[in-house]
Amino acid sequence: MWPFPEQKDFLKMLSDQTEKVEEGLGALVEFLNDPTSDKARKVNFIEQEADDLRKNLVEELNRAFVTPIDREDIFALSRAVDDVMDYADSTVEEMNLFGIEPDEHIKKMVNILYKAAQDINCAVSNLKKHPGICADHLMSIRKAENLVEACYREGLVELFKSNNVIKILKTREVYRHLSNAADRAAASADITGNILVKIT
Repeated sequence: MWPFPEQKDFLKMLSDQTEKVEEGLGALVEFLNDPTSDKARKVNFIEQEADDLRKNLVEELNRAFVTPIDREDIFALSRAVDDVMDYADSTVEEMNLFGIEPDEHIKKMVNILYKAAQDINCAVSNLKKHPGICADHLMSIRKAENLVEACYREGLVELFKSNNVIKILKTREVYRHLSNAADRAAASADITGNILVKIT
């Protein structure tokens, strides 16, 4: 009997995870357009599904004897894309908790992040068979980070014109979650780029 466990398709598992994160960011867009409790629960449900996918990947990674790419890269990429989903869920939670209405800056950042999530999913899906397509999507993700950061700063400038200190503090937290999500999306692009260099 072969002493080692069956080899798992870790690229497929990563692709499943990025697909779920894309779904989650799409649900966040829906929530901002219609901020109901049902839409909030949908984001949270998808976040839990994404967590389960990551948990399964890590468990299989710990059991694997060999991996198609460096296990450190697999782990780091999985964590980065999971962080994007976590920040999306935190955005919904704190908007509800603090009673924050989605303003134009929040909506703009989330739309950019949704496109970045689509790019992450496409990049990972094309990592092995279509490296050129993968590289194009990675470039788009890095541009998205810059766009979110610019929007974040614009939002802060507008926010600090208000005399309502409590509103400033609450809204800034939501902005920060979205900025952090963009940072982690860019990290996922960097990790995927490193993998791309190693396998091509």
